[in-house]
Amino acid sequence: MDLTILYRGPLASCDYDCPYCPFAKRRDSREALRADRAALERFTAWAREQSGDRLSVLFTPWGEGLTRSWYRRALTELSRLPHIERVAIQTNLSCRTDWTAEADRDTLALWCTYHPGQTPRDRFLAKCRELAARRVRHSVGIVGLPGHLDQARRLRAELPEQVYLWVNAAEGHTYTDAEAADWTALDPLFGYSRHPHRSAGLPCRTGASVISVDGDGTVRRCHFVRTELGNLYDGSYRAALRPRACPLAVCDCHIGYVHLESLPLYDVFAGGVLERIPATLTHRSLRPTPP
Repeated sequence: MDLTILYRGPLASCDYDCPYCPFAKRRDSREALRADRAALERFTAWAREQSGDRLSVLFTPWGEGLTRSWYRRALTELSRLPHIERVAIQTNLSCRTDWTAEADRDTLALWCTYHPGQTPRDRFLAKCRELAARRVRHSVGIVGLPGHLDQARRLRAELPEQVYLWVNAAEGHTYTDAEAADWTALDPLFGYSRHPHRSAGLPCRTGASVISVDGDGTVRRCHFVRTELGNLYDGSYRAALRPRACPLAVCDCHIGYVHLESLPLYDVFAGGVLERIPATLTHRSLRPTPP
């Protein structure tokens, strides 16, 4: 079985205090950190034993995972397993990068977000250069707030052309056509993020070949649909895997709508769906169909 897993444990602490994030500068207690570590180690052990399946894993913590040794260790270990096709994580890239030397760089990937005001751009770019020198697959992105536009332009100018710069539409922000054009000049795929996607009744890969797993092993089709499909560790989820339509009116998050079969994003990001890396630079000529 080929299965993509979106894992989100109880970790909710972050070293940044972005005003648009509800988990900014939140501190987990020692007990919460121990629980998160135990949950991740349990998941890693489970994944290690699934040698009869082909797994791809994206870690989507509410907080920043790579500042924690157990996330770096899990990514390294999973990357070196032959039945793991891809293992990736969303990160603000505030951690060091030398740990990646122990990982299989053909399997490991990072989804990196630059947060202006939280770290100097030069420091962030230095981390990106380190990743490139270490041959670590990575994408780089930014939240499309008006105050971020100049920083985004500078970021695009200073990143290697082969590094994809994505832009996430800011939650609750409405873009004029002129504003959208500015962001589209940086990320030709911004149109997919600009508006929520109508999804009710449309086929989606979540619940069939893609699942969401929390720290207790509860399996759901995705992070945004709360209906439980079973538990990862007792195997009860397997009987529930099947094609199904989306029950929600809209889907407005990339880690959700990328799996909608009504969108061409599996082709656009072929080979890089989890880390948000387009298949080729020909994506620059692609323009989404207006919703």
